[in-house]
Amino acid sequence: MLHSIFTIATAAFLTAAASLPAHAGSEDFGDYQVNWSVLNSTFLPPETAKENKLQRSKGIGLVNVSIMQENEDGVLKPVAGQVEGKVSNDIQQVKFLAFRRIQEGDSVYFIAQYQYSPGELLTFNITARPTGHNQDLQVRFAHTLFND
Repeated sequence: MLHSIFTIATAAFLTAAASLPAHAGSEDFGDYQVNWSVLNSTFLPPETAKENKLQRSKGIGLVNVSIMQENEDGVLKPVAGQVEGKVSNDIQQVKFLAFRRIQEGDSVYFIAQYQYSPGELLTFNITARPTGHNQDLQVRFAHTLFND
């Protein structure tokens, strides 16, 4: 893929502080780490959205989650698993997120789209389950997206 979602999300993760329309973070769980990024779907190049059957529109956000495991050398590598979650607004309206697993080479990540209103504070509650790990890894974060 010319522009993979993983590459775009990674760029968003690395440059979120540099005023891109994205939010990213991570949380450690011993040998595992859960990474996430949130961005407006219009941030995706049209060809990337089309290749991945994603809707690209103002008012539609994208949340990208990856599960990483630290190997014996201390290097984090992506691992398979399951991700589920929900997003709620400030008046507690809840929408469940339909995550899709995407694998590109050694990269494994999970994406879901959701609708939002510009300026709306949304709280994400995500549960990640690495394959072969019997404990859920739960992360919670909040973010507000604005239209371009």
